[in-house]
Amino acid sequence: MCEYFVKADPIQYEQRSRTIRIHGVLTSIRLENMVWDILAEMAEAEGCTTNSLIVQFHDEILAHRGEVPNFASFLRVTCMRFLRRKLTAAERAEVPNDEPAARPEPRPRVVNLGARAAR
Repeated sequence: MCEYFVKADPIQYEQRSRTIRIHGVLTSIRLENMVWDILAEMAEAEGCTTNSLIVQFHDEILAHRGEVPNFASFLRVTCMRFLRRKLTAAERAEVPNDEPAARPEPRPRVVNLGARAAR
């Protein structure tokens, strides 16, 4: 198992700093390249830029918690949770090959019991 992780491209875990403007204040965020890539994927899914997504995350965590003590760690964990949610959704959508596809339940037939009792 470790071999898979050890052989990862070092560029993925190399850190890169970006300057983001949050409500007029320039701030530098240092994250691993892979985290930046995942944030870009998330932003694309939301139809916005990576910077605007990060500002949105900042505003939401600030509104929810009242402070943002370690924003870079928050972004890393957010990316992991995004990937976990994607994996869970893919697993739920997956139908094993050996099982037949689920068929819709047959509609119940309406039977007039009064007519049978009269016979």
